[in-house]
Amino acid sequence: MNDAIQSSAMRTPAGKECRFYYENFHRGRSDQECRLIQGNPNSPAWRPQDCANCPVPDILHANSSPNLVLEATIKSGLLGFNRRVAVSAFCSRHLIDVPNPHVGCPKCAMEKPGLKELFGE
Repeated sequence: MNDAIQSSAMRTPAGKECRFYYENFHRGRSDQECRLIQGNPNSPAWRPQDCANCPVPDILHANSSPNLVLEATIKSGLLGFNRRVAVSAFCSRHLIDVPNPHVGCPKCAMEKPGLKELFGE
């Protein structure tokens, strides 16, 4: 069987589907990784427990924009306790930071028909 990277979403240890989570327990393997955090050199190592409070699956569920680029970092609290996942977003189409990743890029929203009236323009 081929070990190619899967593009579909997998269920995280927290029970939510996320396209950045990967696991492989086939034939004695024990691989688990978050490919979003793994690619960030400024983040401490990911642990499966980090999925419990990760906002990325909810962001992906709320916003399916192909232009939304996410970056996640593990942040530690006092003395290393209370680890959390901090997420920042960027629009690759308009080259701007996205303040609320759940909603998406405000410029992309303004380009969609019918949304200009909702946002007051």
